[in-house]
Amino acid sequence: MPNYNGVWSLSEQYQNRAGWPVYVPPLPGDIGLFAGGNGPSNTIQYITITSTGDTTDFGDLNTARDNFASCSGSTLGVFAGGPTFVTYISSMEKVTIVTKGNGVDFGNLTLARNSFAASSNSTRGVFIAGASSGGITAVMDYITFSSLGNAIDFADITSNRLGHAACGSATRGVFGGGNETSNVIEYFTIGTTGNSSDFGDLTQGRQQLASCSSSTRGVFGGGETVNTIDYITIASTGNATDFGDLTASRRLLAACSNSTRGVFGGGPGSDVIEYITIASTGNGSDFGDLAANTHSLAACSNAHGGIA
Repeated sequence: MPNYNGVWSLSEQYQNRAGWPVYVPPLPGDIGLFAGGNGPSNTIQYITITSTGDTTDFGDLNTARDNFASCSGSTLGVFAGGPTFVTYISSMEKVTIVTKGNGVDFGNLTLARNSFAASSNSTRGVFIAGASSGGITAVMDYITFSSLGNAIDFADITSNRLGHAACGSATRGVFGGGNETSNVIEYFTIGTTGNSSDFGDLTQGRQQLASCSSSTRGVFGGGETVNTIDYITIASTGNATDFGDLTASRRLLAACSNSTRGVFGGGPGSDVIEYITIASTGNGSDFGDLAANTHSLAACSNAHGGIA
């Protein structure tokens, strides 16, 4: 028990001795992180996916970023690239998702870029295409969450792409949209290396959308001038099917999920967070608010479909 007389107990003196780390209790439950955004910003916020409510401060990125990508395992979230539409960096940083704190250097991408996507399972994260100083690229590279260090070449997607979104299961990464009006969906096997293959088509072409997934179903929401939500069955191939609508047309938003619920947040002039139940169909419902109107942010979680 704390001592409210202005005098520390012996145990408090021991725990707070200069130079000793302060114990930070882990966050309970399935945690979603929303990071960075227009500015660029270095803010990291979190939600508990199974509940509803506004975000809470988590810590800070060590580099302010927007138009970047994130992926996560069951323990670490990794944020990479950015920092803005017009400049490109290769740095990556990590956080421990259930422990509030600031980002720590992880390594570098094989290619500095922005406006790209990422998919992951519990052990590996894959970063997909994007815009670089040399133009739009088809490059994929990957990291292993348990090993700090630079990304390694994975392979290429079928054509150069930016402004797309990605999700996945424990075995397969899936990405779709981008390039202003693309409706193309492609997939790859996360645990190996190799080029992507055609999966099918979204219900409508769009860029600057967001995606999340359970272990079986992937969901794509929003995009430029679009409020549409589509879904796919990750283990098969084929065209997306209409799921419902977001509460408003939104682009440059971000999404995270656990095994049952997908959460979408942000967009130009928006602090709105809304959620869906992935296994069903229907429109988005109010979840809460980000700390401020934020777009071009990134999101990840410790319980998404690649982990569950």
